Amino acid sequence: MKIQKHQENVSGHYFVDSECIACDTCCGIASLHFKLTEDWDHAYVSKQPKSDKEKKTCEDALDACPVDAIHKN
Repeated sequence: MKIQKHQENVSGHYFVDSECIACDTCCGIASLHFKLTEDWDHAYVSKQPKSDKEKKTCEDALDACPVDAIHKN
């Protein structure tokens, strides 16, 4: 199965794919980096992490995603 990135993701290592169910878990864990679309259809990466602390927060969101829709290149 080919992973389909959502077009709203900003370029970088982390992204959300089409399996996202808009559960809001990632936004709750890493609100600086993940947002839901205006229609609450799915989440996307709005800002790529830069510091080690930000990367750790994004990794926590990736690990917590119930449908494994967050990926890292």
